Amino acid sequence: MQDKMFTAFNEQTRGFFEPMRKLNSMMLDNMEKMTQYQLESMKRYSQLGTERLRDAGEIKDAEDMREFGTRQAEIMNELSRQMLEDARAMTELSMQFKSEMEQLFGEAAEKAAAQAEEATKSASSPAKASSQASKKSS
Repeated sequence: MQDKMFTAFNEQTRGFFEPMRKLNSMMLDNMEKMTQYQLESMKRYSQLGTERLRDAGEIKDAEDMREFGTRQAEIMNELSRQMLEDARAMTELSMQFKSEMEQLFGEAAEKAAAQAEEATKSASSPAKASSQASKKSS
């Protein structure tokens, strides 16, 4: 009897904590992906800035300055393209996470509804049996 109760309790707690475990795992995976992407982006941007500083330090005359200015405009275009690409990638990661969350919550809602229906049926069965037993004894 106690073994059945203990097993039932373990199954209920496992069922209760499973959605939270999945949620935490999903959030951690998403945070890891976003952090990794942001670190890679930061590395690209800092390398670009360092390269530009080196190039600026090598300016010796007006011709070098003109070339630096021309290259600077090209770099700015490249930088804005890269920033747009990074924003798109972060949006995709966010949308993927959102759809995973919606799926998880949908599954949890279906499971909760099924459990509630099962509990309602099992609760009404003993009530009907006791009701019918009291009618027979009357």
